[in-house]
Amino acid sequence: MTWTPQHQADYEALMKRRAAERASAASSPASAPIRVSEPRPAASAMVELVNGASIRPEPIDWLWDGWIAKGKFHLIGGQPGSGKTTIALGLAATITLNAAWPDGSRCSGGGNVVIWSGEDSPEDTLAPRLMASGADMRRVFFVNGVREGNVSRCFDPAKDIAALEAAIGRAGGAALVIVDPVVSAVAGDSHKNAETRRGLQPLVDLCRKIGAALIGITHFTKGTAGREPIERITGSLAFGALARIVMVAAKKSPEGNEKPPERFLARAKSNIGPDGDGFIYDLRQVDLRGHKGVIASRVEWKQAVVGSASDLLAQAEAVKQDGGAVKEAETFLRSILAEGPVGPKEIKSAAEANGLSWASIKRAKKELGIEAHKGGFDDGWAWNLPKGLRDAEVSQQTDLSAFGEIEPLRDDGMGEVEI
Repeated sequence: MTWTPQHQADYEALMKRRAAERASAASSPASAPIRVSEPRPAASAMVELVNGASIRPEPIDWLWDGWIAKGKFHLIGGQPGSGKTTIALGLAATITLNAAWPDGSRCSGGGNVVIWSGEDSPEDTLAPRLMASGADMRRVFFVNGVREGNVSRCFDPAKDIAALEAAIGRAGGAALVIVDPVVSAVAGDSHKNAETRRGLQPLVDLCRKIGAALIGITHFTKGTAGREPIERITGSLAFGALARIVMVAAKKSPEGNEKPPERFLARAKSNIGPDGDGFIYDLRQVDLRGHKGVIASRVEWKQAVVGSASDLLAQAEAVKQDGGAVKEAETFLRSILAEGPVGPKEIKSAAEANGLSWASIKRAKKELGIEAHKGGFDDGWAWNLPKGLRDAEVSQQTDLSAFGEIEPLRDDGMGEVEI
């Protein structure tokens, strides 16, 4: 094909049209390309990487071996009235004195204690309880707010951590920081994980920096009996997740029992040591010597208990919630055993026929002190009332038991019965 002047003119016209279209598109806001600017680190920002070969392993710095560690976050949760704050103050007293822990070991590296409480007054509650526990009050400091010029306001961990660190430094450092309740540290929604972590992290970081143990106090959510202890902590699961050790406090008080309620403290979780097991304790009201009219509570530690926190809580709350059933089971056992030993297989069959759970029967057996021994029954065991109860039942047994005839309820095909 021969290139003619006409071809040249058409080509130039086409190039002009395309140039005009490109100019029009560039000037149109609707079609202008969107430019996304990528964030650039500030000139002074630099990520620090630590080579693993340069890290020297260190042991946990325990104040109380297996229970309270310096620089770590701990949580004490539990039922209302179980004495969580009194427990924390009793532990604080031990730290101020370098005294003995509930297991008999001695506190190592004790020192000052800093307490931030949003619920109780230092004058009529916290200080009296510490003094009743024998604390060295020269080593106790309460967070009393923040002063800016001539204006005082409440302490806010979101912006006052640096000021708190400086105050602790002026006091000579701290071995323990108590926050009661721990939700006070969360300015946002304490049921949201992200906001809970954001609120707690400044305090956790401060205690790690100054080498102080951090103890937060919280409650169980109502209606959560039977669930795992960590899941029962009020608010977000982040409270239990962020804490390295979670302790739970509870009490059991069988219905109709006039004895003081039995209380225990157990480890529900530990990321840095063993969990489970705990100690029985009492709460004692005492007149504060030298302070007329001031009555304070203190914790008195007793024997150790063995078992998981879940099992210990289940036992305590089963007795509390099922007290009526246990009493009914006691009446049943006194009746069925009044005329002599009976095999546990027969007892279980009769109990089920009368709508009683085996768990209630076993708790009633323990409450009554019923004896189990080898006997001539199908399952090889026999239960018998202790002599005092047996004599009382025989003397009073003039009518048919309220549970009716027992013999027709025998079921020899049940298999072994746990005793």
